[in-house]
Amino acid sequence: MWPFDRQAALGGSGVFRGFTDWHSHILPGVDDGVQTMDEALAILAEYEKAGVGKVWLTPHIMEDMPNTPADLKERFEILKSEYDGNITLHLSAENMLDPLFEERLDSGDLLPYGRDGNMLLVETSYFNPPVDLYTMLDRIRAKGYFPVLAHPERYAYMSENEYDRLKRDGIYFQINLPSLTCFYGSYVRKKAGWLLKKGYADMFGTDIHSLRLFRNITGTKLSQKTISYIEKNKF
Repeated sequence: MWPFDRQAALGGSGVFRGFTDWHSHILPGVDDGVQTMDEALAILAEYEKAGVGKVWLTPHIMEDMPNTPADLKERFEILKSEYDGNITLHLSAENMLDPLFEERLDSGDLLPYGRDGNMLLVETSYFNPPVDLYTMLDRIRAKGYFPVLAHPERYAYMSENEYDRLKRDGIYFQINLPSLTCFYGSYVRKKAGWLLKKGYADMFGTDIHSLRLFRNITGTKLSQKTISYIEKNKF
């Protein structure tokens, strides 16, 4: 990882002006993220002050949180009716690669992701990969979607060789901004720095679960080189 020499606070760096948050848990009351409409609106108000332009709401869909696209769309419409700000809101989901996802993929009951609606945001366990990870990624592509791997820096089981293979296979990587600090620990920070150095970060997200987390992120200092990388990939 490059040396963290010249540093600046993320909130005052200008990074959030026009920023697209590609990963958030702001949709209230649907998963382990924000629970109330008041907090969701407070977060969006803070985002507006920071200059954020677009937010992808990506609630979990997994066996432990079996949300359905239909229910999430209904909740999304309620949030949009309550929010009267200028940020563009998009609905998608963070899909755990588990048997429930395989069923949804087969049936086409999905919430696509990305500007063209041809991506899917997916995740795995932090500690163990699915038995057939590469097969599942191939199946996603066979259905006409590009897989986007959420916070790859947080997967303890992944080696540098595996990251290289995933990128060769055309998998997109979404990096969490808190990973670039010690929020998840120094090991995750080191992996995130390595991914940036390799040029493997395609998009960034807060993975925000609370208003407090966003306030912590904005006060965090990062190297100027890291900030410049985010700036080039913030839309």
